[in-house]
Amino acid sequence: MPATRRPHVLLSVATSVDGYIDDTSPERLLLSNAADFDRVDAVRAGSDAILVGGNTLRSDNPRLLVNSEQRRAARVADGKPAYPLKVTISASGDLSRDLKFWHHGDKKVVYTTDSAAPKLREELDGLADVVSTGEAVDFGAMLDDLATRGVERLMVEGGGTVHTQFLALGLADEVHLAVAPLLVGDSAAPRFLHPAAYPGGSTRRMRLLGAETVGDVVLLRYAPKEESA
Repeated sequence: MPATRRPHVLLSVATSVDGYIDDTSPERLLLSNAADFDRVDAVRAGSDAILVGGNTLRSDNPRLLVNSEQRRAARVADGKPAYPLKVTISASGDLSRDLKFWHHGDKKVVYTTDSAAPKLREELDGLADVVSTGEAVDFGAMLDDLATRGVERLMVEGGGTVHTQFLALGLADEVHLAVAPLLVGDSAAPRFLHPAAYPGGSTRRMRLLGAETVGDVVLLRYAPKEESA
């Protein structure tokens, strides 16, 4: 058992009504509206770390920052860094040092495998901590390591493979699902979740924590884990 409590894991995603997180066009599909982007920025500001998968880094090349100057100032006033720790996962180690992720914000860490770690340490020298969790990326070990770094609240922003792993392993504490009034309808487009053996199977219902409208987007908040007796 880890000596330090694992972080609270919040999965954050925006989807179309038919469950897609993007289309197949060259440009990123903007599912959220301005008010919902601002809500996500507030969630980022309230987190100790933000995680995005290596596939998303390669496809979207995000900076993954808290955009509001006021929210950054509030973090500093609370004794925190202006930006949360930025975290990514790569089993292959195929992450270029030219990605925006490494050159904006404060500290970064990448979790990888024994075989990919040497390549990543050479590629990202001076840009990020590289942590191997063994022969495969071990999500539990990653959470344990983040806890030792002072992370109490982890926001996960995708993509689908990462979201699927957290839910399939029973490691997600909360899901923020923003549903946009769009239909993608393209089977080649990426979806929020992939097929997996989810805990409890298809009949176990998540607990609804809240529902609200954010402009024309509906935000649903769920607790995936069963409540402790």
